[in-house]
Amino acid sequence: MTTAPALAPGLTPSLPGDKPKTANPADKARSTSQDFEAMFLNSMLQPMFNGVNEGPFSGGQGANVWRSFLTDEYSKMIVKNGGIGIADQVYRSLLAQQEVRSAPAAGTQQGSPAL
Repeated sequence: MTTAPALAPGLTPSLPGDKPKTANPADKARSTSQDFEAMFLNSMLQPMFNGVNEGPFSGGQGANVWRSFLTDEYSKMIVKNGGIGIADQVYRSLLAQQEVRSAPAAGTQQGSPAL
């Protein structure tokens, strides 16, 4: 009987989700805006598939679950291939809000005396 080799903690490859979150605010805003557009598109695509395969050979509840996964993937692929423009608008809005929030803090540090 062979035993599995011991893995050294530093030599074990990490999983994609194990990476530290060090993205800058612009990258985080872009990702968030794309996620928002995908969620919106998913909510628009789901009603299109509600009546698909109804009847005695519909596949039952399992088919409905897989159909929701399918619409989720459709929405992600639409966003990945350019989307419908919602992500760009949300991204610009998020950046504008970040600039507004950072402007007063920068103004008090540079020349305004603290009271």
